[in-house]
Amino acid sequence: MPELPEVETTRRGIAPFLTGQRIAAVNIYNPELRWPVTADLPGALTGQRVEAVERRAKYLLLRTGAGSVIMHLGMSGSLRIVSAAVPPGAHDHIEFRLADERYLRFRDPRRFGCMLWTRGDPLTHPLLRELGPEPLGPGFSGDYLYELSRHRRSSIKTLLMDSRAVSGIGNIYASEALFHSGVHPMRAAGRVARHRYERLVDSVRQTLETAIAAGGTSLRDFTHEDGTPGYFSHQLQVYDRENLPCFRCKNPIRRRVIAQRSTYFCPRCQR
Repeated sequence: MPELPEVETTRRGIAPFLTGQRIAAVNIYNPELRWPVTADLPGALTGQRVEAVERRAKYLLLRTGAGSVIMHLGMSGSLRIVSAAVPPGAHDHIEFRLADERYLRFRDPRRFGCMLWTRGDPLTHPLLRELGPEPLGPGFSGDYLYELSRHRRSSIKTLLMDSRAVSGIGNIYASEALFHSGVHPMRAAGRVARHRYERLVDSVRQTLETAIAAGGTSLRDFTHEDGTPGYFSHQLQVYDRENLPCFRCKNPIRRRVIAQRSTYFCPRCQR
């Protein structure tokens, strides 16, 4: 599933083409995504100028004067800026025709993504209003996580992936950040010391920023807005490396299932 760096990479890729552009038409080829595409999307969006392209957690927000489009890429979704000469493919479910005759196309083979319209503040939408602070924002700190974790028996990995605690840290980057900070993913969140939370927060930020700079992770489906793959997968230290030697100590990387997600770690380097 595309995670925060992939979504941020997509935002940075499409924003220059969209910001300030007027949407000339909206074509919906298949409205049946994770939730049905808002029926009045073409009528509401046609003629509107895109004021900003933003990200909240793993959601993309296209803001206009009349309202906002809330997008989620799901498990296999992607957005492409293409010329009018490129015909829509079998999995291109929605397209926006821009005033400059380019198209923004939403492709989603598995159809687990979403595209919804809201006239109000998108940050108060039910999908977004309960989200925790951004991991790259000022509200995310070692002190914040430490206080939030007191008396919690669930694992630190579970806490990191709780979107109400911190928004947008997915499975890949949680595993990588825990490795870099030396924290065992199965350690109870309430038994992690304050100074270790400070180190963990630094590791989360560094891991995400490095992945964004590298263009995201391309393990299965994710590619850039121009169709080229992300490259952070070449830098992964533990994720998807079960039984391979740890780059630090040479012990084999282990895999455990935590909250129904595969978790990778080094039993020697992480405590």
